[in-house]
Amino acid sequence: MTNESTENKVAEEVSAEDIIAEAEAQVEEQLDHAHEVITPEQEKINELELELAAVKATVADQKDSVIRAKAEVENIRRRSAQDVEKARKFALEKFTGELLPVVDNLERALASADKEDESQKAMIEGIELTLQSFLSALEKFDVKAIDPQDQPFNPELHQAMSMQEVPGVEPNTVIAVMQKGYELNGRLVRPAMVMVSKAASVDTSA
Repeated sequence: MTNESTENKVAEEVSAEDIIAEAEAQVEEQLDHAHEVITPEQEKINELELELAAVKATVADQKDSVIRAKAEVENIRRRSAQDVEKARKFALEKFTGELLPVVDNLERALASADKEDESQKAMIEGIELTLQSFLSALEKFDVKAIDPQDQPFNPELHQAMSMQEVPGVEPNTVIAVMQKGYELNGRLVRPAMVMVSKAASVDTSA
Protein backbone atom coordinates (compact mmCIF):
# COMPACT_ATOMS: atom_id res chain seq x y z
CA MET A 1 0.00 0.00 0.00
CA THR A 2 1.38 3.46 -0.92
CA ASN A 3 1.76 6.32 1.49
CA GLU A 4 -0.86 8.27 -0.48
CA SER A 5 -3.49 5.53 0.03
CA THR A 6 -2.76 5.34 3.72
CA GLU A 7 -3.09 9.09 4.09
CA ASN A 8 -6.42 9.08 2.22
CA LYS A 9 -7.81 6.30 4.48
CA VAL A 10 -6.77 8.17 7.61
CA ALA A 11 -8.33 11.30 6.25
CA GLU A 12 -11.62 9.45 5.63
CA GLU A 13 -11.66 8.04 9.17
CA VAL A 14 -10.99 11.42 10.71
CA SER A 15 -13.68 12.96 8.56
CA ALA A 16 -16.32 10.41 9.77
CA GLU A 17 -15.43 11.03 13.41
CA ASP A 18 -15.72 14.75 12.88
CA ILE A 19 -19.12 14.37 11.31
CA ILE A 20 -20.41 12.28 14.22
CA ALA A 21 -19.03 14.72 16.76
CA GLU A 22 -20.48 17.67 14.92
CA ALA A 23 -23.91 16.01 14.72
CA GLU A 24 -23.90 15.28 18.46
CA ALA A 25 -22.91 18.89 19.17
CA GLN A 26 -25.76 20.17 16.98
CA VAL A 27 -28.29 17.97 18.75
CA GLU A 28 -27.14 19.17 22.14
CA GLU A 29 -27.21 22.75 20.94
CA GLN A 30 -30.74 22.36 19.58
CA LEU A 31 -31.94 20.82 22.82
CA ASP A 32 -30.37 23.61 24.88
CA HIS A 33 -31.79 26.20 22.55
CA ALA A 34 -35.25 24.63 22.62
CA HIS A 35 -35.19 24.69 26.43
CA GLU A 36 -34.19 28.34 26.47
CA VAL A 37 -36.82 29.57 23.98
CA ILE A 38 -39.95 27.86 25.43
CA THR A 39 -42.68 30.46 25.20
CA PRO A 40 -45.45 31.05 27.76
CA GLU A 41 -47.87 29.60 25.24
CA GLN A 42 -45.78 26.43 25.02
CA GLU A 43 -45.63 26.21 28.81
CA LYS A 44 -49.41 26.56 28.95
CA ILE A 45 -49.77 23.82 26.36
CA ASN A 46 -47.49 21.59 28.41
CA GLU A 47 -49.54 22.24 31.55
CA LEU A 48 -52.77 21.52 29.70
CA GLU A 49 -51.36 18.28 28.35
CA LEU A 50 -50.40 17.21 31.88
CA GLU A 51 -53.85 18.12 33.17
CA LEU A 52 -55.44 16.22 30.28
CA ALA A 53 -53.36 13.15 31.09
CA ALA A 54 -54.41 13.39 34.76
CA VAL A 55 -58.08 13.73 33.75
CA LYS A 56 -57.82 10.72 31.47
CA ALA A 57 -56.32 8.68 34.32
CA THR A 58 -59.14 9.77 36.64
CA VAL A 59 -61.80 8.89 34.04
CA ALA A 60 -60.23 5.47 33.49
CA ASP A 61 -60.20 4.82 37.24
CA GLN A 62 -63.83 5.93 37.61
CA LYS A 63 -64.85 3.79 34.64
CA ASP A 64 -63.24 0.76 36.31
CA SER A 65 -65.10 1.56 39.53
CA VAL A 66 -68.40 1.83 37.65
CA ILE A 67 -67.80 -1.52 35.96
CA ARG A 68 -67.05 -3.18 39.31
CA ALA A 69 -70.11 -1.60 40.90
CA LYS A 70 -72.30 -2.75 38.00
CA ALA A 71 -70.94 -6.30 38.33
CA GLU A 72 -71.64 -6.29 42.06
CA VAL A 73 -75.22 -5.10 41.45
CA GLU A 74 -75.71 -7.92 38.95
CA ASN A 75 -74.39 -10.44 41.49
CA ILE A 76 -76.75 -9.12 44.16
CA ARG A 77 -79.69 -9.24 41.75
CA ARG A 78 -78.84 -12.81 40.75
CA ARG A 79 -78.46 -13.96 44.36
CA SER A 80 -81.74 -12.29 45.27
CA ALA A 81 -83.51 -14.02 42.39
CA GLN A 82 -82.07 -17.35 43.52
CA ASP A 83 -83.20 -16.73 47.11
CA VAL A 84 -86.70 -15.85 45.94
CA GLU A 85 -86.84 -18.99 43.78
CA LYS A 86 -85.69 -21.16 46.70
CA ALA A 87 -88.22 -19.53 49.00
CA ARG A 88 -90.97 -20.18 46.46
CA LYS A 89 -89.97 -23.82 45.99
CA PHE A 90 -89.46 -24.73 49.62
CA ALA A 91 -91.90 -22.46 51.48
CA LEU A 92 -94.25 -25.47 51.89
CA GLU A 93 -91.56 -27.77 53.28
CA LYS A 94 -92.70 -27.50 56.90
CA PHE A 95 -96.38 -27.67 55.93
CA THR A 96 -95.67 -30.76 53.81
CA GLY A 97 -93.99 -32.40 56.78
CA GLU A 98 -97.13 -31.82 58.83
CA LEU A 99 -99.36 -33.42 56.18
CA LEU A 100 -97.31 -36.58 55.72
CA PRO A 101 -98.46 -38.27 58.96
CA VAL A 102 -102.05 -37.82 57.77
CA VAL A 103 -101.18 -39.61 54.52
CA ASP A 104 -99.43 -42.34 56.51
CA ASN A 105 -102.48 -42.88 58.71
CA LEU A 106 -104.82 -43.09 55.72
CA GLU A 107 -102.54 -45.65 54.06
CA ARG A 108 -102.36 -47.70 57.26
CA ALA A 109 -106.14 -47.60 57.58
CA LEU A 110 -106.51 -48.96 54.06
CA ALA A 111 -103.86 -51.64 54.65
CA SER A 112 -105.60 -52.88 57.80
CA ALA A 113 -109.17 -52.67 56.49
CA ASP A 114 -111.00 -55.87 55.61
CA LYS A 115 -111.88 -55.30 51.99
CA GLU A 116 -113.94 -58.50 51.92
CA ASP A 117 -116.33 -57.11 54.51
CA GLU A 118 -119.23 -55.50 52.68
CA SER A 119 -120.13 -53.46 55.74
CA GLN A 120 -116.78 -51.63 55.49
CA LYS A 121 -116.97 -51.02 51.77
CA ALA A 122 -118.33 -47.47 52.00
CA MET A 123 -115.79 -46.54 54.67
CA ILE A 124 -112.92 -47.94 52.62
CA GLU A 125 -114.05 -46.04 49.52
CA GLY A 126 -114.21 -42.83 51.57
CA ILE A 127 -110.68 -43.37 52.88
CA GLU A 128 -109.42 -44.09 49.38
CA LEU A 129 -110.97 -40.89 48.01
CA THR A 130 -109.55 -38.85 50.87
CA LEU A 131 -106.10 -40.33 50.33
CA GLN A 132 -106.23 -39.64 46.61
CA SER A 133 -107.23 -36.05 47.30
CA PHE A 134 -104.24 -35.61 49.61
CA LEU A 135 -101.84 -37.17 47.12
CA SER A 136 -103.18 -35.04 44.24
CA ALA A 137 -102.74 -31.90 46.32
CA LEU A 138 -99.17 -32.88 47.16
CA GLU A 139 -98.35 -33.63 43.51
CA LYS A 140 -99.52 -30.14 42.47
CA PHE A 141 -96.73 -28.71 44.62
CA ASP A 142 -94.12 -31.20 43.33
CA VAL A 143 -94.16 -33.40 46.44
CA LYS A 144 -93.18 -36.91 45.35
CA ALA A 145 -93.23 -40.16 47.28
CA ILE A 146 -90.14 -42.34 47.70
CA ASP A 147 -91.22 -45.98 47.63
CA PRO A 148 -88.03 -48.03 47.04
CA GLN A 149 -89.45 -51.54 47.30
CA ASP A 150 -87.01 -54.04 45.69
CA GLN A 151 -84.60 -51.24 44.79
CA PRO A 152 -80.95 -50.90 45.87
CA PHE A 153 -80.54 -49.21 49.23
CA ASN A 154 -79.64 -45.51 48.90
CA PRO A 155 -78.45 -43.93 52.17
CA GLU A 156 -79.19 -40.45 50.79
CA LEU A 157 -82.90 -41.26 50.44
CA HIS A 158 -83.48 -44.28 52.67
CA GLN A 159 -83.12 -44.96 56.37
CA ALA A 160 -82.39 -48.61 57.20
CA MET A 161 -84.39 -49.73 60.23
CA SER A 162 -83.16 -53.33 60.16
CA MET A 163 -81.27 -55.85 58.04
CA GLN A 164 -82.19 -59.42 57.26
CA GLU A 165 -80.79 -62.33 55.27
CA VAL A 166 -83.05 -63.22 52.36
CA PRO A 167 -82.09 -66.20 50.14
CA GLY A 168 -81.94 -65.29 46.47
CA VAL A 169 -81.92 -61.53 47.11
CA GLU A 170 -78.87 -59.37 46.46
CA PRO A 171 -77.37 -57.73 49.56
CA ASN A 172 -78.32 -54.07 50.19
CA THR A 173 -81.71 -54.46 48.52
CA VAL A 174 -84.83 -52.91 50.05
CA ILE A 175 -87.05 -55.85 50.98
CA ALA A 176 -89.72 -53.92 52.87
CA VAL A 177 -90.86 -50.30 53.19
CA MET A 178 -92.18 -49.49 56.65
CA GLN A 179 -92.81 -45.84 55.80
CA LYS A 180 -92.55 -44.04 52.47
CA GLY A 181 -90.21 -41.11 52.07
CA TYR A 182 -91.03 -37.82 50.35
CA GLU A 183 -89.23 -35.14 48.32
CA LEU A 184 -90.24 -31.52 47.73
CA ASN A 185 -88.87 -30.12 44.45
CA GLY A 186 -86.04 -32.62 44.62
CA ARG A 187 -85.16 -31.85 48.25
CA LEU A 188 -85.57 -34.67 50.75
CA VAL A 189 -88.33 -33.93 53.25
CA ARG A 190 -88.37 -37.35 54.89
CA PRO A 191 -86.32 -40.49 54.16
CA ALA A 192 -88.05 -43.77 53.49
CA MET A 193 -87.81 -46.16 56.43
CA VAL A 194 -86.87 -49.55 55.07
CA MET A 195 -85.68 -53.06 55.79
CA VAL A 196 -82.57 -54.07 53.86
CA SER A 197 -81.23 -57.46 52.84
CA LYS A 198 -77.74 -58.44 53.95
CA ALA A 199 -75.21 -60.96 52.75
CA ALA A 200 -75.55 -64.48 54.10
CA SER A 201 -73.26 -65.22 57.01
CA VAL A 202 -70.36 -67.58 56.32
CA ASP A 203 -70.37 -70.80 58.35
CA THR A 204 -66.84 -71.14 59.83
CA SER A 205 -67.61 -74.17 62.00
CA ALA A 206 -66.77 -76.69 59.24
